[in-house]
Amino acid sequence: MRRLVLSAVSTVLASLMLGLSSGEAEAITVSPRGVNIRTFGSTTVFLTFFGLDEEQRPAEALWCGAINANQSCVPGTVFGRLPIRNNLATRSSNNNLTDIMTIPASVARRAYQDALRGNSSEFFYVRRFVSRTGEPDEFVAVTCRLAGGGARVPLALTNVRLEFAASSPEQVNKVVQVVAQDQQPPPLQADIRYNGSGRLKGRWEVVVPGDPLPTRQDLLTEATLPIEQRGLQRRYTLVETFDRFLPPTGQVILPGPNPSKLPQSTTGLHLILLRIEATDDREGNSFTGVGTVNSGGVAGFPMPVLRYFVRPGENLLASQPLALLQPAPNAQLSSAQPVTFRWQRVPSATAYKLDVQEVEKETILLSAVLNSQATTYTAPPWLQSSSGSMRLRWRVIGLSKDGSPISLSGWREFQVQQ
Repeated sequence: MRRLVLSAVSTVLASLMLGLSSGEAEAITVSPRGVNIRTFGSTTVFLTFFGLDEEQRPAEALWCGAINANQSCVPGTVFGRLPIRNNLATRSSNNNLTDIMTIPASVARRAYQDALRGNSSEFFYVRRFVSRTGEPDEFVAVTCRLAGGGARVPLALTNVRLEFAASSPEQVNKVVQVVAQDQQPPPLQADIRYNGSGRLKGRWEVVVPGDPLPTRQDLLTEATLPIEQRGLQRRYTLVETFDRFLPPTGQVILPGPNPSKLPQSTTGLHLILLRIEATDDREGNSFTGVGTVNSGGVAGFPMPVLRYFVRPGENLLASQPLALLQPAPNAQLSSAQPVTFRWQRVPSATAYKLDVQEVEKETILLSAVLNSQATTYTAPPWLQSSSGSMRLRWRVIGLSKDGSPISLSGWREFQVQQ
């Protein structure tokens, strides 16, 4: 009987030890384990690695054509490495790691060329995990399958450009659009390149003067963040929402909000934000161990920002007039003499901005910013030598400490005789 009891106790202890050892040896798992990727172009996929212990951290990530039994890359088959700028791996709850896999077009091209040589059309994304306690490195591989044009690829943004729709190329290339107070900015749009197909859902928001500026985390799309961080992004003034279906064409022009809805009453710099919300995407949704995370609309980069500056209206500027002194109206100046501008000082101005413009083409030839003590400015010699017989005009703007216009002169014409 005693032998039987000892045998039973030994069996229980052995089972417990086996359970403990098997728990310690539990491997890291990834979801999804396999994804379709675009053959020609870049692809972005939301991944969740779960089962990490507290001492494990992610190391480099590689793409390769073949893997070993431990899921590490076979030497000589590496297609590329995840660029640092695209490494958005973030530790999340339940000992998970949220990873945004952005496959460059160069890696997809190498995989395609490898398939043309008779090798498998599948390749692998391999993440290496290292332990602070000195345990052996662990490798986890995701199978990537070439999928032609991208219809069965996860919905992801690969490039976004925001721009104002202006009447001239000069206005389109402006870093900041300047509008008068209570005057609406020009129409705007988003040129979006993407993979896959599905719903693109989001909203347009504006950061008005006085709001805290958005961080890089605030500019990421919602689907790029771990599930527990998605409700923590800062919200700004809501302008308009959108919800549309994207076919697998790879490009869409998304119209911006109605310009009349953009804030116009407060002077200063305004930031227009494109906020993309997460949508259900069966091709790229990820299991976290406790539930599924929607990943439609993921992107491996923060969204760009569009800026416009609201200056005081003409009636406000007129309350602090700025008088021009020389040259006189329609003055005929000699090209042998320097061109000197003089104006009357405005007590509240902390700086002045002088502009010289060609009348016919309305092209700025010269622009200078001067301190508050300056009431005269001599143009460089090239102005009279290059202006020829063109009709020119000049004006001066008084600026406040933050660079806002507080006084404005009218335009005054002159000409340099050759």
